[in-house]
Amino acid sequence: MNDGEDFRVHASMEIPKLDNRRHAEPRMKKKRMKPESLTSLNNLDDGCLMHILSFLSPIPDRYNTALVCHRWRYLACHPRLWLRVDRFLKDYSQPGVFQDIESAVSAARPGDTILIGAGGNHLVSNIQIKKPLCLIGGGETPDETTLVCSRGSDSALELLSTCKLANLTVKAELGCCLLHRSGRVTIDGCVLQCETNPLDHLSCPIVSTAGDEEEENILSHVEVKDTVVERIKGNSVCVLQTRIEGGAKAVSTSGDLVLQRVRVMYSKAYLYFWFDVDHE
Repeated sequence: MNDGEDFRVHASMEIPKLDNRRHAEPRMKKKRMKPESLTSLNNLDDGCLMHILSFLSPIPDRYNTALVCHRWRYLACHPRLWLRVDRFLKDYSQPGVFQDIESAVSAARPGDTILIGAGGNHLVSNIQIKKPLCLIGGGETPDETTLVCSRGSDSALELLSTCKLANLTVKAELGCCLLHRSGRVTIDGCVLQCETNPLDHLSCPIVSTAGDEEEENILSHVEVKDTVVERIKGNSVCVLQTRIEGGAKAVSTSGDLVLQRVRVMYSKAYLYFWFDVDHE
């Protein structure tokens, strides 16, 4: 076969054409969502978003959400998310509302805030607080929200964890108003009263036993929930703008904490104290 014949053979061969309609695979078009069609938590109103935040544990979840922005901080710390103690309420079926302080403390989660209603006296006796809590009086002044510890009780509140008390009046006939065993306690704008009678040497507004060896043995047998980190480094009591009345002395310590940095402001009718009970 010469070159001419070879050329004619190849020229007569037909190259099959591909049927694009049969072999072409359909391409899936990706639908892009428009920005205005996306649903964001920030598009919800305050009431709906606050309801969602109420299901979060105060520590650490709700605390972390408060760091997102100013609006989330306002909603995460809103008083509507607090527990309330109201002695005059007839219907206690509402969530987060309790008749007495002991029930509210028992139901509270670590990091919760308990708002104690003003008016009348709230009877308390040796209530143990084993988780970080904040107790706030609901009145305009601390005299409007009074916690009364009956005679024969060791203390009104027994503090075994970091907590804060604000705008409250705590009265004790005998014994102490506050018994501090461990944790960092802040007392801000409160009134601590002990009876001024011949037996006042038996009572002290604040008693701290943190750091005592016998106290450590007692705390080792106290049951604490696993969700709470109770072994916080350091124990202390910080008192800010608080009236202290009656008793042999303002503070009694039996552990390794001592009274420090005392400041007193005189007013027409009262003395206001600022001081710390801390390690030397």
